[in-house]
Amino acid sequence: MLLLSNGHGEDLSGALIGSCLQRQGVLVTALPLVGHGEPYRRRGIPVLGRTRSFSTGGLGFTSLAGQMRELLEGQTLHVILQLARLRPRSRAYDLVVAVGDLVAVLGCWLSGRPAAVYLVAYSSHYEGRLRLPWPCGWLLRRRRIRAIWSRDRLTAADLSAQLDRSVTFLGNPFLDAALDLSPGRQAGADAAPQHLLLLPGSRLPEAAHNLALMLQLLPRLAVRLAQPQQLRVSAALVGGLQAEAIQRLAQPLGWQAGSAGARAGATVLEHRCGLTVELVWSGFPQELAAADLVLAMAGTATEQAVGLGKPVLQLAGRGPQFTAGFAEAQRRLLGPGVVCAAGEPGSPACLEATAERAAELLQDLADPVRSAALRRELNGAAAERIGAVGGSARLAAAIMELLGRGSAAA
Repeated sequence: MLLLSNGHGEDLSGALIGSCLQRQGVLVTALPLVGHGEPYRRRGIPVLGRTRSFSTGGLGFTSLAGQMRELLEGQTLHVILQLARLRPRSRAYDLVVAVGDLVAVLGCWLSGRPAAVYLVAYSSHYEGRLRLPWPCGWLLRRRRIRAIWSRDRLTAADLSAQLDRSVTFLGNPFLDAALDLSPGRQAGADAAPQHLLLLPGSRLPEAAHNLALMLQLLPRLAVRLAQPQQLRVSAALVGGLQAEAIQRLAQPLGWQAGSAGARAGATVLEHRCGLTVELVWSGFPQELAAADLVLAMAGTATEQAVGLGKPVLQLAGRGPQFTAGFAEAQRRLLGPGVVCAAGEPGSPACLEATAERAAELLQDLADPVRSAALRRELNGAAAERIGAVGGSARLAAAIMELLGRGSAAA
């Protein structure tokens, strides 16, 4: 079978599904329409054709500047060429599965093969009723698309009515990638320092700009804490954002390279405000499991945090991806567990308001009564908006049924 995906988060979900299928003897190939498809490569799934990486990380919800950049960088043309190459190569596959949005669905249709769709990019939580872009609705009604899976229950019910066919919700594979076998610390449960996790995103150079904003915010947070040195801060970073580049952008902001980290040999930044930031390039599941509060300028990683019941504080940036518009849409998608302070993105007023909100959340999380109430709300949002863990295996089982190789019990 062939997996079509169009974005970094979509690649991750596709790779997790593909790994489950490989373990059941299915020959899986991937065609990442945007980017190099690293999640597939890391899991030993062959990638079809030549790949390219772009700064916006995928066609879709970006600022106007981001859309212009997509055109100038040739991203739109690259996707069109990838889709054009698909038809003559598709005869080798029994099933094509789209992971993403209209672009991936269109690829399924152009393949001419039996298909299925995991429509991870759209949700009825955005508006209450999903308005699919043309011609997505028409394509999803075609008999050649044998199954459609949504990213949440509300969308499944909405689309089932709109399309007059069954749309099911089986969970979200990307949540499985955030699991850590060790238990996460419950906020307020012991005397361990509270942990603030920074998620500046995965797209470069935007992630570097986002991290710079976070480093400007942290001293503002420190002055609002009784003992700032007791707050553990770590930043989960992509490999392309290297320590030397971070130190160069951090130095004018008052941060210096330090030597003391929570882990031996860790790279850290120190500030005279009393805070230390540990830079982390691996072990994201463990960092997320241990976090009390997440400061996020990310897409899929934020959804993973919500799925694990973590409170998320957004910090809108200038994009091209994580803009104020993207952040507002993300709040509608993910519910009450995601909050954002007011103010022009990147402005001193916005940084001050976000620092104030972060201090309030940390105080709430340190209080046993308020923390327990907050966690009940967060766990409810996680179940409703993301679903239970194990989505990779459930979707793989459904695909096995389509391939005619799964048992009725599966």
